[in-house]
Amino acid sequence: MTYVIALPCVDVKDRACVDECPVDCIYEGERSLYINADECVDCGACEPVCPVEAIYYEDDLPDEWSDYYSANVEFFAELGSPGGAAKTGPLPFDHPLIAALPPQMEAVH
Repeated sequence: MTYVIALPCVDVKDRACVDECPVDCIYEGERSLYINADECVDCGACEPVCPVEAIYYEDDLPDEWSDYYSANVEFFAELGSPGGAAKTGPLPFDHPLIAALPPQMEAVH
């Protein structure tokens, strides 16, 4: 089980969750943030600080965003577990599901 970042994060990337994560498992793609399931310790610190309510526990992910579970997992297929997002910095790609989305209106100013 893990936490998943869904559609509300796309094109917003507030990063409050990154600051709260004690294990540095939230990585930044071009348009969204992603939680590395292999590195996440399921502490839940990220969920309440997200200003756009984009983070869900896997079992609580709304049905309309169920594809985001796979997107979060598959984002790390080639990347693996680098051992912390600080080591990689922002990454120049996204999962194809997110890359194909039209631009989202920014919810946080």
